[in-house]
Amino acid sequence: MEQIRHFGFLVKDVSRLWVRHFEQRAAQLGMSLTHCKVLVYLSRNEGATQARLAELSDTDPMTLVRVLDRMERDGWIERRADPTDRRAYRLYLEPASDPVLAEIMRIGDKVRSEALVGLSATEREQMMSMLERVRGNLVALLPAGDTTSSHEARPGTRNGKPEHPRRARRAAPRATPSRRKKASR
Repeated sequence: MEQIRHFGFLVKDVSRLWVRHFEQRAAQLGMSLTHCKVLVYLSRNEGATQARLAELSDTDPMTLVRVLDRMERDGWIERRADPTDRRAYRLYLEPASDPVLAEIMRIGDKVRSEALVGLSATEREQMMSMLERVRGNLVALLPAGDTTSSHEARPGTRNGKPEHPRRARRAAPRATPSRRKKASR
């Protein structure tokens, strides 16, 4: 049990337990944490490409395609052709996603308050401040150009800096034949 007191083990275990508790609550929506993360990150980055959303939400690109297909069928998102790259699609929320997003936020608030019960407001602020500093230390240790360092970046940026247009186009996913048919309708 001594090893649980080590930083990495403790952070991983807290994360695992938080995800488990969140997913138990999100089951009422028929959604996993991955589904919720994708929808929330898209709400903060409308117009992102699928590749960028996969990066922001830390979701495997193939998994993301399945998640987005479901959300498109449910009427929560819309894929629009990228005006600068005919192979890519930009992602936008539909109004039908609003109540789902509101419920995800409500669940997140509930799980957070349950996880932090017994901590004063000052202790919560101190904990967040310290974790942000640790995160900053770890981000600083990443190799230059590692785009996984900032989940807060906006579409068209790389580590918070504008992305070179040709590089952005090269990284964009190609449209599948079924999408090409849909786009040509």
